[in-house]
Amino acid sequence: MGDSEADRLEKYLAEKAKQDQKKEQEPEPLSAYDACVLKESARIHELITEAKKALDSE
Repeated sequence: MGDSEADRLEKYLAEKAKQDQKKEQEPEPLSAYDACVLKESARIHELITEAKKALDSE
């Protein structure tokens, strides 16, 4: 009986690993909010870089 439980657990874990791998390969589309946050974050980083360059050139 112990072996069959171990076998079932092993099969379950293998199936779970396949499902997790499939999810990683198919990323969910970004929501409009997430896309906006990423865009604004990139813009902020650009502004910081520009400000650092301006301070370094003074």
